[in-house]
Amino acid sequence: MDDSIQTLESGLPRTNDRPTRTKPATTRGQAAESTSVRPKPRRGFATGHEFRDPALLAAALTHSSLLHEDATLRAEASPSISFDGEQMEFLGDAVLSLAVAETLLRSFPAAREGDLTRLRASIVSSQHLAAVAVRLDLGAHLLLGRGEDRSGGRRKPALLADAMEAVIAALYLDGGLPAAAAFIEREIVRPSLPELEQALAEGAAIGDYKSALQEQLQASGQGQPRYVLTDESGPDHQRLFRIAVELHAEGKATVLAESEGSTKKAAQQAAAREALRKLAQPRVKSGRRRAAEADTA
Repeated sequence: MDDSIQTLESGLPRTNDRPTRTKPATTRGQAAESTSVRPKPRRGFATGHEFRDPALLAAALTHSSLLHEDATLRAEASPSISFDGEQMEFLGDAVLSLAVAETLLRSFPAAREGDLTRLRASIVSSQHLAAVAVRLDLGAHLLLGRGEDRSGGRRKPALLADAMEAVIAALYLDGGLPAAAAFIEREIVRPSLPELEQALAEGAAIGDYKSALQEQLQASGQGQPRYVLTDESGPDHQRLFRIAVELHAEGKATVLAESEGSTKKAAQQAAAREALRKLAQPRVKSGRRRAAEADTA
């Protein structure tokens, strides 16, 4: 872990090395012209880490929509933090992947590389990160522009997932890999370990249910599944998509399953998962019948 820390931390500016920024003096007239007041994150967002530079966490929680609406805030943010939100998401994604890989390797030492790869993909997916963000009530702590806030930005899965990555970057920049890894293991990986362990033990699909369904259908010579949008509802900021997964054979379409999701990708994954569950049922029933017949023979 020490080598990883040195590799990741080398070349990155530390917040303690930045020069102290002096605030320019403003006249009473200038103050009247500008109604901008730098917002502060709501108290109570628990990361388990005491920030030496709280500005890093504030930057992670500040959405670009707020900076785009207010040029004053954008100008003030630049000298203090040398990373923008997208750069912090990029860094957070890399730190997340490394920390998750190590935790999974320690948790499942006998797992194959392919299984570990699928486990990691499931944990670092936007869908999972958004679910963690909802559990931690991250949306309530985000600093959004008025337009983004009115459009339901605090509940948007993609926005929440990006914010989680930015928070991870802030933890890394302030406390190094140990601080970020502790948060990732505690809040992102550990709560999902029982489900992942069960999936590994049962040989069930992990994370990418679409790929698992396709592999199963192709192995049995049934062809490839098709995903069809059957319904779309809800306001623009809270769309709900309904997807049917179909199997086409001999010019006939058979619906294997249907499900809903806040995005088309999420609905497709949910439909594929439901299809896998339904396809497994006949095998379970036939096995029970065979066992019953053996008992009566």
